[in-house]
Amino acid sequence: MIVRAYTLGIFPMATARSSHTVHWVAPAMRGILPLDRFHVPKRLRRTLRQHHYEIRCDSDFQAVIEACARPRPGHPETWINPAIKRVFCELHAIGYAHTVEVWQEGRLAGGLYGLALGGAFFGESMFSDATDASKIALVHLAARLRWGRFRLLDAQFLTEHLQQFGAIEVPSADYLILLGEALRADATFYGSLPPDAESAALSDLLTQSSTQRS
Repeated sequence: MIVRAYTLGIFPMATARSSHTVHWVAPAMRGILPLDRFHVPKRLRRTLRQHHYEIRCDSDFQAVIEACARPRPGHPETWINPAIKRVFCELHAIGYAHTVEVWQEGRLAGGLYGLALGGAFFGESMFSDATDASKIALVHLAARLRWGRFRLLDAQFLTEHLQQFGAIEVPSADYLILLGEALRADATFYGSLPPDAESAALSDLLTQSSTQRS
């Protein structure tokens, strides 16, 4: 049911992390991150080149979603309740839900999770326990999606945080057209990055990929 809902442009949210109910949401304006215009801020480019971290995908899905669900400064409440955590762990187990994780000195420092269907990736939530960790995860996600021939990175809502990466809003009717095209695309989440991507400057990789994949 939840996979079908995403293909129709609908996603679940709870009013609070302790809530026993889940609401289905279909915003009139949808936030997306255009993969062909993804922007990496200059300061973050320097951080990416320092490479004081390790990137992993899907190594600890439950830890990532638990971290995304917990309260944090400025955000005392979250929309990820036990039902959402349970269903996304199940979606991960059958290959639909994925994480991009940032590890530092053997510790999970930040990351994000989302759902992949066809050539659409639905970003759900991210967290950061170290400076720029969630931003690093987002850049790695965008590069992975670009090289994997994804067509759509859905951000659900436009936020100031995402605008620095080039996020925009589109009307729901336009979003559904983009979604339909993305769902029909032949894309892959795994095996999409070149072997040396983890040591490359990801900001450069994003810039180059549109030419190399055209």
